[in-house]
This record gives sequence, C-alpha cells and structure tokens, in this order.
Amino acid sequence: MSLGYAEKLSFIEDVGQVGMTEFFDSAHVLQDKIEQLAKLIEKSKHLVVFTGAGISTSCGIPDFRGPKGIWTLQREGKPLPEASLPFHRAMPSMTHMALVGLEKAGILKFVISQNVDGLHLRSGIPREKLAELHGNSFMESCPLCGTEYLRDFELETIGLKETSRRCSDEKCGAKLRDTVLDWEDALPPKEMNLAEKHCRMGDVVLCLGTSLQITPACNLPLKSLSGGGKIVIVNLQKTPKDKKASLVIHGFVDKVIAGVMGLLNMQIPPYIRIDLFQIILTQSLSSGKKFVNWTIRIASVHGLSAPLPFIKSVEVSFSNNQNYKEAILHAQPFLLKRRTVRTETFEILLNIKFSDGCGCLNTQIQIPFNFELSTMQDQELTEGFKLDKNATFEKMGEAAIQDSSYGKNVVVERKIDLVSKSEVTVHAIVTNVKTFDCQLSNGDVKPRKEVMNGLTMTRKQRSNGRKRKTRPERAEVL
Repeated sequence: MSLGYAEKLSFIEDVGQVGMTEFFDSAHVLQDKIEQLAKLIEKSKHLVVFTGAGISTSCGIPDFRGPKGIWTLQREGKPLPEASLPFHRAMPSMTHMALVGLEKAGILKFVISQNVDGLHLRSGIPREKLAELHGNSFMESCPLCGTEYLRDFELETIGLKETSRRCSDEKCGAKLRDTVLDWEDALPPKEMNLAEKHCRMGDVVLCLGTSLQITPACNLPLKSLSGGGKIVIVNLQKTPKDKKASLVIHGFVDKVIAGVMGLLNMQIPPYIRIDLFQIILTQSLSSGKKFVNWTIRIASVHGLSAPLPFIKSVEVSFSNNQNYKEAILHAQPFLLKRRTVRTETFEILLNIKFSDGCGCLNTQIQIPFNFELSTMQDQELTEGFKLDKNATFEKMGEAAIQDSSYGKNVVVERKIDLVSKSEVTVHAIVTNVKTFDCQLSNGDVKPRKEVMNGLTMTRKQRSNGRKRKTRPERAEVL
C-alpha cells in the first residue's frame, strides 16, 4: 500500500478497528493447519483466493491495521512508516508467485484483491482471472471504450479522476481516468460481479492477509457457504468472519503458503521484471546544409511527458570524445541537443543508470550516428520492425535466470519517420529477478514425508501425469 495513496484518500474519522493484536499459532499447531490447508487445496475443484494488505507487507509495503499499520499510527498521532523501497519498484512476494504457480497448474481459478499495489498483475495472474475491487495505483482506463493501461509509474490521482493522458485508440481518444477508489466511491460492478460469481462457485475460498472489515468486500467469501464451500482464513489478527471459517491460521502468509507448496510438491515460479523505455534520435540539416542538428531523448514508452521513474540518470559520451563534450542528464526530460558536421560519423554512447529498487545498476547502449535517414531507400530500414514481445521476454527471462544477465537490453521495436528524420527504438531490459525456494524459506515448516507423498500421488492421479516444471514468469511494463 502506497503512503502516497493513504495521503490522497479523503479524511474520515472511522476507519474501523486498528492496532489489532497479532496472534501466532505454535509450531506444532501451525504445521497441522498447513497440512489441513494443503489437503483442502489438493481436493478443491474451484479454488478462489481473497487477498488483503497482509500479503504485501513482506514486499516492503505497510499494511493498514497492524501494530505499525498506517491507520494505527495515524490514530496514535505518530509519523507514518517509511517504505523500504519506492512503491513502483515493489516486487511480488512468495505468496504472490505461489498463486501464479497454482493458477498455471489449473488449481487456482480466480483471485479477488482489495490491494491497490498492482502486484497480482505484475506477478503474472491473468487479468481475466483477477478482480481488483479497490482499483490499481498503476492502472488507468478509458471510460468510453474500457481499454486499460498498466503503467510503470504510480498515477497522480485517485478517486476515478481524469489523468493527463488519453486513450491511444485512434477511434476513441477519450481522457483516461485512474482506477483507485476513494472512500465514497462504489465498488466497480464488473469486478464485484465477477468476484461474487466465483465465490458462489468456490468450494474453497482462501482469505490471505486481510482483516475482513471493509464492507461489502468482506462479505464476498461468505457467498461460498450456500453452495457447501469452505472458508479458510490466514491472518495474524482475528477477523469478524473467523466463526464462519472451516480453518483459521494465525501465521505469516508467506510461511503458510511456502509450507503448502512444499506439501503439494510444487515449485514457486521466479519473478522477473522487464522494463521498457524508448530512445528517440531526431536529425535535421542546418540552413546551409553543412551541419546536422540532432536531438537524442530517453523517454517512457507511455508517452514523452509520462514519468520514467526507474531511470536515475543518463551519461552521454562519444566514440571520438576528444571532439564532443560529454554530458550527464540528471533529470527528466533526458534530452540532449547537439550540432555536428554532416559528413562525420561516430557512435553515441549511453550509460543509463537505474534507480533504487532495480536489481541492475546500469546498462550501456551504443548508437551509430550518421545522416542516412534523409536518403534511406531500403524498405526494411524505413519500415522498421517489431518483435514478438512475449517470446522475446520469455527468452530474456530464461537467460536472466541462467546467467544473471542483469542490464542486458534488447531492441524490441524500431520505427523510422523519414518526414521528421527521427528514429525510435524501444528497449527491453531485465531489471529484477527474484527466485523462491519453499523448502528453504519456510523455516520450521517442513513437509512430512507421508503427507507429501500422499498429496503428490493424488495430484498425479488427478492431473494424469501433468508436468510440474514451471517456466519463469515475467512481468513486463507495457
């Protein structure tokens, strides 16, 4: 949960119970409950997961109602907690990625989230299998055609207000709106209807890291009871719905889910973040046609005026550096204008440095420079190219896992405009890789051999020999 989001919310006196006491099951009790949950998930036909702020605290994002939650500290008149990293660089937790593994295996059917941090989408949960009841701080949508845009920066507004961007559909062009609700805003009917539908279908509704206090969202898991479904609650605090649950687990969500994945003999897929940026090189002849006036710009793929939060600075140098002065661009717009002799050729060398929260410090790009754009006749060059992003990102992710190739960038798109004499290249770069080992990370929660074997055999019978190898997941910023 973003501190900026909390500050943007309208002020209300009653935010519900805060400063709630945390409870922890003993190691023996916790182990027994994890085994019960694993069996329920193993037998489930329609598993639905309902998530709250508690699944993101291990990502460095504060919760609301815990002992150091935002509402708790506000009520006590204390300073708000400091985020451990920029909100836009938060990475999915072990729990987020375990849910991706369950979804890929066909076990998890739907996710309902009250969080606005966007981590479920970034983790790889398909949009059609996700209801974000309170919106997404990184998503804006078109009120006319319904197109959604996932950004790599936190939007400047909340409360379904107009943003500074427009729908990119040429037939539409309407002003976009943020998707995050303020206190007085009603839950979006589309998200709410899907969530209610899947809760009614659910034979297991697993509530993770939520105090189940905010209505009407907190009543959704109860919809499963009429059809014989079971509710499981994993949370450190007691909730008003505990009496309705078949199983209540007091423990850290990551620890519980790691234990479950171990018992199911399932891998937790790695998280790989791939970010995009564009480089725009524009050239024009001087009036005497002796010099070339050129501009190079590093910009967001979401638009020239859109923020580019993951780039800290850009160092520009040249292959013949004795002739041209180097430059360091410290802030947006990352823009450099120069004039060079028309007949001279050289390379522009970019050293792009990334902001805090990125796994790589920098990447280096070399751009050959000459005044060819005015005389280009080659159709392939003038039309440019566009790679299959999904296939390219998958290869990049696999390479990053195998050889830790942070900082390597791939040109996924190239466009040339002969009229404006500009060349646009879109670069993709792996900026974060995070792997998980449920056997090592769940501490004293270790799968009991006989239970694990029993569950594995059942899974094999049900899946008819389905393979367990999980390919790396990636979360690109489009």
